[in-house]
Amino acid sequence: MSTALPVARARWCDIGRVADLVAEALMPTALAAWLVPDAPRRLPVLAAVARIWTEHALLFGDAFLLPDGSAATVWFHRYRPIPTPHRYADRLAAAAGPDEERFRRLGDALAARRPVEPHNNLALLAAPRGGAAEALAGAQHRMDTLSLPTYAHPCAGEQEELLRRLGYTAREAFAAPDGTELRALWRSTPFRAGGNDRWPVRHRGFGRPDRDGRAADRAAR
Repeated sequence: MSTALPVARARWCDIGRVADLVAEALMPTALAAWLVPDAPRRLPVLAAVARIWTEHALLFGDAFLLPDGSAATVWFHRYRPIPTPHRYADRLAAAAGPDEERFRRLGDALAARRPVEPHNNLALLAAPRGGAAEALAGAQHRMDTLSLPTYAHPCAGEQEELLRRLGYTAREAFAAPDGTELRALWRSTPFRAGGNDRWPVRHRGFGRPDRDGRAADRAAR
């Protein structure tokens, strides 16, 4: 009987791989075309911005890869306020160049809908060549052990269907700045709250948005 884990936790050396998967998955979408109108620049810009947020997730969340490196998920543990990425304004300007403001507008739209309840946030699901179901199911199993609900706002209908199969339900639909319809999804934890060995649940300060809340979720999702 195989004991292989369905997903592996990404390490610092995997950041580039995860960012490339995110960029490749976003590349054919209308949202990506709006974020970076210049087609030749689109893929490298998307990868550069995704790298910022993947690095941040390894400090304040988790990222997981399928064992063959073909699909990834990126999560933030929002059981307490988290800061923006280090030197975020400078790094975003360097990564996005003339498209910086579009990424900021998308980030503001996403952050405005983020729940104030403690949760784990699925920020990115990237499976450009398949494997989304396996990557998501494996990562969701890891998240469920943390005894918190999970939240996601996927950009693609296929991703929404996968999330619904795992028990997510719709919270609201809203339009991204480019007009793309996004749907906020929520999954209650299957376990009783009370903490665990790795991420103890902290009740003090729950529900308070962080001071930089508008900027804290400015990711290309």
